[in-house]
Amino acid sequence: MDDQITPLLERIDAREQEIGTAAEQLRVHIDELTTRLRELDEEIGNLAVTRKTLLALPPTTPEPTDPPSALPAHPAYQQILTVLADATGPMRARDLCDRLDLPVTPKNIESTRHKLKRMVNVGVLAEPEPGLFTQRRPWRPSAVSPARYKRSITGIGA
Repeated sequence: MDDQITPLLERIDAREQEIGTAAEQLRVHIDELTTRLRELDEEIGNLAVTRKTLLALPPTTPEPTDPPSALPAHPAYQQILTVLADATGPMRARDLCDRLDLPVTPKNIESTRHKLKRMVNVGVLAEPEPGLFTQRRPWRPSAVSPARYKRSITGIGA
């Protein structure tokens, strides 16, 4: 019987070694995964603390902005800003002439377009598409004291 059992025992030993090697590889892999899981849990905790800290900060309010110093003193520029502040979207020079109660003539349209382009160049307005103009940021003349506004435009021509 020994002759019949020996090959079986050898096969059992070989299989036992295979299983033992596979089990050891799985243990190493489990250790690696456990370490990685611990790192991810720590990162999640750090993110939660960061979120909690950010939510606990007092809200910030943007600093009031002065009108750009390069804005010409001519009243037409302030009128344009007022019309654009009330507009629901970008406007064309022709539409502004109409809203400013100017005759819609080529001369007035070109004059208004020139003012709009100047305001784009100094950063007061944006031109999202050619010929369409809108405010770059909200600004109303009434939000700035006349003395501060006058100081900001001193020496600038129309």
